[in-house]
Amino acid sequence: MPIKPYNREAAVNYAHKWAKARNPQYANFDEMGGDCTNYASQCLFAGTGVMNYTKDTGWYYAGLNNRAAAWTSVIYLYNFLVGNKGPGPFGREASMHEIAEGDLVQLKLGKPDFQHTPVIVSVGKPFGMGSILVAAHSLDSDYRPLDTYDIHDVRFIHIDGYRA
Repeated sequence: MPIKPYNREAAVNYAHKWAKARNPQYANFDEMGGDCTNYASQCLFAGTGVMNYTKDTGWYYAGLNNRAAAWTSVIYLYNFLVGNKGPGPFGREASMHEIAEGDLVQLKLGKPDFQHTPVIVSVGKPFGMGSILVAAHSLDSDYRPLDTYDIHDVRFIHIDGYRA
C-alpha cells in the first residue's frame, strides 16, 4: 500500500471552518463525553480522505452508531495513529520541535488519562507553548495558544502520511 502525503493545508482549513460550529454530517458528542476527538478525526479525514474500516481497531465514521472507537476516543485515536499499518492516517509521538500545522496534541488536564485532542493550526516564533496555536471542540476555540490550557501532561502526534 503506497504512502501518500498528508494534506496539512486541507486539514487546517477544515479546522478553521468548523472550530466554532458543528458539521451536520457528523454527530455532536458534546453531551457524550466531549466532541474534541470527533473534531480532530474530521480534520484528519479532511487531510487524507481515507478511513480504515477494520472492525474494532480501525478509524472510521459512518454514523452515530457505526463508528470506530478511535474516531471519538482520545486513547483509541492515539493507539490507532501510532500503530496503523493499514489504510488511513498514521503518525508517531513526536517532540514539540517536530510538530507542524495539521498535527495533533493530546492533553491531560488534571485527570489521570489524556482527555483532550486539539488540532495544531499554527506554529509561530519565537517557538514555544505560547506560539503553538490550536483549534478544538468541547471548549470551542480557534487560534488558541497551547499555554492557555492547565496542562498536566502533553503529547504531540506528528502525522507522517496515510495509506489508501
